Amino acid sequence: MIYWLASYPKSGNTWTRAFLTNYWKNPDAPVDINDFEGGPIASARGLFDEAVGVEASDLTPEEIENLRPRVYQDVAANSKENLYLKVHDAYTYTPSGVPLLPKDVTAGVIYIIRNPLDVLVSFAHHSARPVEKMIPSMNDPKFAFVNNPRNLQNQLIQKLLTWSGHVLSWVDEPGLNVLVIRYEDMHARTEQVFSEVARFAGLELDAERLRKAIRFSSFDVLQAQEKEHGFDEKMPFSESFFRKGKISTWREKLSDEQAVQIVAEHGAVMKRFGYLTEDGKIVF
Repeated sequence: MIYWLASYPKSGNTWTRAFLTNYWKNPDAPVDINDFEGGPIASARGLFDEAVGVEASDLTPEEIENLRPRVYQDVAANSKENLYLKVHDAYTYTPSGVPLLPKDVTAGVIYIIRNPLDVLVSFAHHSARPVEKMIPSMNDPKFAFVNNPRNLQNQLIQKLLTWSGHVLSWVDEPGLNVLVIRYEDMHARTEQVFSEVARFAGLELDAERLRKAIRFSSFDVLQAQEKEHGFDEKMPFSESFFRKGKISTWREKLSDEQAVQIVAEHGAVMKRFGYLTEDGKIVF
């Protein structure tokens, strides 16, 4: 069965996966960031090509989308242990009308959410795009990641929808067992939040092992590993994958007008998850 580690890009997904891998393996040194447990990101082109037996580059986007559910069913069927797969796709349905990510092989969903204002800053950096051009993307219900047909990248196209649409597609989808964790709480209440993650993922809780896994998956450790030997999931045009990993950096990077554009579009979901007070004050 699969536990999906789902999030909009740049929301703490890789940190969560690093923790789970270090907790599960219980190593004497931090696990390499290019060797996380549970398999590659769900959109990995290599995962698709191997499972289907046909290269995605020979198929149309619609054909790829219709085949992806079978990929995850096959991966789950061929695994003797639970899988923890990172996924940035919104929870959508294929052109043939079935869930892109099949519920019959889904044990649960750990959905990581982050203040969209901080997501904006980090995602712009990750995509090597100016903030003012990233805002329309986060507000676009048709926005897709890795969607340039001129570049053959190591990931498949991922439909993200708007930031709010992405969140709601997962947390409000009927029939999914979902644990929602906030990136900000991962910082403020690290042991408590990661304890919840471990229990939800079906892992037996051990306090000493938990603290070691948190230490081994700290941002400083992940950043140092990337500097030393790179990270496979970094976009080719991005300077680095692990930038700062801090909270409220948007206050230094965004203009009032830019912040207003995000809040105007996503205020309802921001309020629902504690990023905006009832009187419109931004939290974090």
